[in-house]
Amino acid sequence: MKALVYHGPGQKSLDDCPKPAIQAVTDAIVRITRTTICGTDLHILKGDVPTCAPGRILGHEGVGIVEEVGSAVSRYKPGDHVLISCITSCARCDYCRRGMYSHCRDGGWILGNVIDGTQAEFVRIPHADNSLHPIPAGADEEALVMLSDILPTGYECGVLNGKISPGSSVAIVGAGPIGLAALLTAQFYAPASIVMIDLGDNRLGVAQQFGATHVLNSGREDVAQKIRELTDGQGVDTAIEAVGVPATFELCEKLVAPGGVIANVGVHGTKVDLHLEDLWSRNVTITTRLVDTVTTPMLLKTVQSGRLQPAKLITHRFGLGEILQAYETFGHAADSHALKVVIEA
Repeated sequence: MKALVYHGPGQKSLDDCPKPAIQAVTDAIVRITRTTICGTDLHILKGDVPTCAPGRILGHEGVGIVEEVGSAVSRYKPGDHVLISCITSCARCDYCRRGMYSHCRDGGWILGNVIDGTQAEFVRIPHADNSLHPIPAGADEEALVMLSDILPTGYECGVLNGKISPGSSVAIVGAGPIGLAALLTAQFYAPASIVMIDLGDNRLGVAQQFGATHVLNSGREDVAQKIRELTDGQGVDTAIEAVGVPATFELCEKLVAPGGVIANVGVHGTKVDLHLEDLWSRNVTITTRLVDTVTTPMLLKTVQSGRLQPAKLITHRFGLGEILQAYETFGHAADSHALKVVIEA
């Protein structure tokens, strides 16, 4: 089969690879119909994720059709259309029983990290009964790729951890796909204001279309001063970091109000300074999280009802044979105006 293989920092290629096979009775083999590229894949290519070894097939998002199942798989059968969760979970260990699927003792974020992933024609899914979701008949499967990772990530790590509530003020630093997913799902809780902050005017324009009450270009404006003006000098109740670089986290430290929350979502590959000299007396909470995907069934219902429209995030489409071009497009989003790229296998 064809697959996108990581060969070390900065190196990748579309290779011929062996088709995966059932290795455990709880496995399923899924034929990928659509996948995508995540910002985390770019972090891997930068060398920020040392658990991902050269030779790994990348990708942890996608939808497809079940090809084969192990003898212990009870929820799925060949021919079923399924959504692949970016998090693999056994549903039995102590972490899974606490809803922390991301820390499953026999799973977690392993796809495209410590086992081969979804940017391929076929993928092996361990613990298939709890790591796949059935796709309802008639659903827009292309749009549902957004439910593999970015929507539950933006919602769980940003909105829920950020304790957004009716009438609150929110700043989201980073208007990429994850930041926009946080923006879309934050509106479930009717905050009074959502300020989107980014360096790109195109992404900020998209954020306005998606419901941001204010947008700020951090390359041209003193964002901290603008936030103080918008909040009567207090800062925001929730600051969501959705980039994963030191400057954006430190900006969140400047934006948060006393009693507020800094919700980190970004993947950080280098150290960040924590300015406790400014924060120690301000009753600020800092949260970190790897998405658990426990909210995926709920989010799937919101998509079915039309309340959430993740297809809005898709800007480019490619075939699997064009995946290197897709990476180029996604990796240069400032020029290509890419948000999410869908790759059809």
